[in-house]
Amino acid sequence: MNWAFLQGLLSGVNKYSTAFGRIWLSVVFIFRLMVFVVAAEKVWGDEQKDFDCNTRQPGCHNVCYDHFFPVSHSRLWALQLIFVTCPSLLVVLHVAYRDERERKHCLKHGEGCTRLYDNTGKKRGGLWWTYLFSLLFKMAVDGVFIFLLFYIYDAYFFPLVVKCSEDPCPNEVDCFIARPTEKRVFTVFMVVISLVCILLTLCEILYLLGKKATYTVQCEYMGYSKMLFTKSLE
Repeated sequence: MNWAFLQGLLSGVNKYSTAFGRIWLSVVFIFRLMVFVVAAEKVWGDEQKDFDCNTRQPGCHNVCYDHFFPVSHSRLWALQLIFVTCPSLLVVLHVAYRDERERKHCLKHGEGCTRLYDNTGKKRGGLWWTYLFSLLFKMAVDGVFIFLLFYIYDAYFFPLVVKCSEDPCPNEVDCFIARPTEKRVFTVFMVVISLVCILLTLCEILYLLGKKATYTVQCEYMGYSKMLFTKSLE
């Protein structure tokens, strides 16, 4: 996985974000991306090799491992990071589209023409909706992956012993997970950080909606004041 590209994407969208968005990007980069790259992959690197059951029945080990770990935690978090950062690319592409429109407009009408946008990166019009959609999508992705984590693993966080009675195991066997306490700590940490990201995204959505409402009221007030001023001159 190209983590350098992901880092560049996060850094590029930072200049179009609000204060809450910048905090969200910092949390994702430091507490999710860096922790995942530096520690999480190593913690889960031996999960299948050191998953041990007290039987040597052929196939029992593999079936029990697949039953308790249908999807690797590290791969699940990698998918979550990819999906949660993809909406940021939409914002960057929308700004690039505006820049290209502005460039073509200037080429057609000359450098002194009236500009289409005062600032191509300003969240007005379609870009505001693109940004809002990206926030809703990010919050939904984090919520879905937290649900999947509890749904797939039945809400258990790495017990010391797991009981397996799947075929072709001859009877109920005890299986043991490598470093269960360490993996439990990392799992709880990643879930908490995901909840923090959801909270930050929700705050940013409320902030955007508040600014939009304030801007709308100001425009209506200015339009009403202009109308009264015009009538007073008549």
